[in-house]
Amino acid sequence: MAIQVHLEEILLARGMTSRELSAKVGITEANLSILRSGKARGVRFGTINKICYYLSCDVGDILKFDGNLEDDDEN
Repeated sequence: MAIQVHLEEILLARGMTSRELSAKVGITEANLSILRSGKARGVRFGTINKICYYLSCDVGDILKFDGNLEDDDEN
């Protein structure tokens, strides 16, 4: 995947569990797990906004571009 998700590292650095973050953000633990694993195909800006707010981080701290173009047909 061309976009790498580093949410797990930020959670560990902040000493917060996925359960705590999902409750604060207002999404299910299952959906947060999909995002953390990098398997999410999309995410709402509002969700990213809340995640960044509650983790006191920037979007670039949790989402990184690996420099490659991903073809939507690749699965």
